[in-house]
Amino acid sequence: MLRALTHKVSPRIAECEVNFIDRSPIDLRLAVLQHDHYCDVLKGLGVTVKKLSENGSYPDSCFVEDTAIVVDELAIICSMGVSSRRGETKLIERELSNYRETAQISLPATIEGGDVLRIGNKILIGQSSRTNLEGIKELAKILEPYGYRVVPVLTKGSLHLKSACTAIDEETLFVNPDWVELDALRGFNLTYTPAEEPWSANTLRVGTTVCVQAGCPRAVQLMERVAERVEIIDISELRKAEAGLTCSSIIFESAI
Repeated sequence: MLRALTHKVSPRIAECEVNFIDRSPIDLRLAVLQHDHYCDVLKGLGVTVKKLSENGSYPDSCFVEDTAIVVDELAIICSMGVSSRRGETKLIERELSNYRETAQISLPATIEGGDVLRIGNKILIGQSSRTNLEGIKELAKILEPYGYRVVPVLTKGSLHLKSACTAIDEETLFVNPDWVELDALRGFNLTYTPAEEPWSANTLRVGTTVCVQAGCPRAVQLMERVAERVEIIDISELRKAEAGLTCSSIIFESAI
């Protein structure tokens, strides 16, 4: 069974952290509607969705991806890169403990799930403004005994690795070459984002379906050539919070 943990949009989302974009007004009502539609798309793709609400006092709480990294064997609770988000992880740890053993990464190491891209047994980890070298080393210590290979990837100009790079399939990455060092991605087939659609690099793969952000028509055309199915999701308000499609869920296999 494929499960997704999500979280309701905080009424304080306008106070969210932004790093690489200018702050602009967020329409809360529209953000909620877009998030609800996002969850509906996941359900339509066969995912069992649980929407949490207890972290509503945290402006960025709907971006649950950053709080944890889930692999088959366990869930790793992240050490968030900004102090305003560190209280979010307690709720997520409690929820994930229903499905996995948990491990914890602690300060001074920092790591966020948006910087972690798993492809088979290879774990690409962005060294970014939110994930430091200590965080990468700590994650490697936890995962390498299970047979995972950790590959650091330097990011530049984007919040997280997955802002710049996501997997279309097990061999192919969709990449914004301006936001990531390409040398670390050797061995993969690389498809580059259209220059006028830099944010389109953040796609969400669910099974054989690739979800693409609305407003990226050229990226949609590229995905239609390689993906079995393409879904278009409008997250225009959430993107004002520097979010992509992967940010709003933690998706994992579960036996229960």
